[in-house]
Amino acid sequence: MKGVFDTRPLTEYDDDVSRRYHFPNRYLAEAERTLNDWIIYREPRRGKGRKGYVAVARVDTIQADPSDSGHSYAYVHDYLEFDRVVPLRRGSRYYETRLASIPPQQIGRSLQGKSVRTITQEEFGEIVLTGLADTLSDDRPHRSDYAISEADRLLQAFLQAPPEEQNRRIAHLLVNRPLRDRAFRRSVITAYGETCAVTGLRIVNGGGRAEVQAAHIRAVQDGGPDIVQNGLALSATCHWLFDRHLISLTDDYGLLVAHNRVPNVMVSDGRSAVTRRD
Repeated sequence: MKGVFDTRPLTEYDDDVSRRYHFPNRYLAEAERTLNDWIIYREPRRGKGRKGYVAVARVDTIQADPSDSGHSYAYVHDYLEFDRVVPLRRGSRYYETRLASIPPQQIGRSLQGKSVRTITQEEFGEIVLTGLADTLSDDRPHRSDYAISEADRLLQAFLQAPPEEQNRRIAHLLVNRPLRDRAFRRSVITAYGETCAVTGLRIVNGGGRAEVQAAHIRAVQDGGPDIVQNGLALSATCHWLFDRHLISLTDDYGLLVAHNRVPNVMVSDGRSAVTRRD
């Protein structure tokens, strides 16, 4: 069953939301209802949260905290941050319909003690589609040389389907690689100001589109998540070099260069720091 997990930047829990969610065992039964299904992360106002739904992920396993018998971990994968923060309500209507009967000034208090809760398929679908609205409306490929694939066609078929059909197919959308690439590119390129992290160049083509690409530091096939912290904005040439391990990163984000295979004119200092975006 679909769910909502409340989290916040300033928390006493051992959260790493792209990988795990730490919670007290009073929520264990509710969390177990979301096992092998999708959840939405929401950040409340307290703890400097962004006051809305911020990301989606799939619950893989739930395990006891080995160091604290009163807590457990929900381990997640396929984490994907939304393009925008989705507020609790659109106009006067709440995405979680159970909140409609609660006076607005009491919403925050009523959700305390309900940091893990289930929601319907329809509520889940509407929040996700709102959160990914910018990515879904972007019909440009995530890189200029990216050919139309069968997965792209499936994505287009999804967008052309009626809303009720989209809700039924939302889980397939969330693992669609072209969609995830588009969302990843948007977040990484925005974080880097459309500027290559290696060369420091921002090049915009005649159509007003930045000629910069988003590279995964840890590759997707090796378990790398689609998050800004795992991304670099790179020019096409630097991306090509990076994917072929001709340039790489040190643990402190210094730049490593295979000088016997990369011309010195391209990178003047093989230990230069690469701009990092957290």
